Amino acid sequence: MFEDRFDAGKQLAGRLVNESKNSLIIALPRGGVAVGFPIAQEFKTSLEVIIVRKLGSPNNPELGVGAIAEDGILFLDKEILELLQITNSTIKLLREKEEIELERRLQQYRGGNSLPLLTNKTIILVDDGLATGVTAHAALLSLKKHHPKKIIFAVPICSHDTACSIRPLVDSMICLKNLEQLDAIGRYYHNFDQLTDEEVLTFLEKTNNGKTTSANTEDTFANQIVW
Repeated sequence: MFEDRFDAGKQLAGRLVNESKNSLIIALPRGGVAVGFPIAQEFKTSLEVIIVRKLGSPNNPELGVGAIAEDGILFLDKEILELLQITNSTIKLLREKEEIELERRLQQYRGGNSLPLLTNKTIILVDDGLATGVTAHAALLSLKKHHPKKIIFAVPICSHDTACSIRPLVDSMICLKNLEQLDAIGRYYHNFDQLTDEEVLTFLEKTNNGKTTSANTEDTFANQIVW
């Protein structure tokens, strides 16, 4: 188990040491920001966020049936939609609701500004876990529109099947704990408290103001995947 997201990020940083120090760290808020922070410290670079919102099933909001990204990208899990018989009108309502929160976070975390120039850049996209993968799919589709040189997806824990579905969208992927069955990401953290907006802003301000420290990391997990 990981102690918390910061611990998970330090361990990921240890697996990313061979990547270019000019890589741009982009996190999925909120939880991914706490994971990305020690990686940005190790790389002595800024930490950016990409705003993505999960579209939850009407009867089970925790179950992602799709996701939207800040530039209008819409990703839908067609298999789940068909299984749950979710209509286009319901998807439209879910999207409209989440677009409000997406815009709020865009204003809160980036002041409404666009992402920095990503063309021909190496991007490390970070989250605190990969379960259904709908938000990761939307984020990756959004990032690919910017024509980066390379995309690395790094997560502490992942569902093996979801990781396999994500793999074609990235140049490489690192998952420290790869599980055949992943029911809840939080079960693999001793502390998985939800981050507040204020905590996200603190992490972003510390890295973007150049306050960095080196992270000591050890590879302690045997059941890992690196593609």
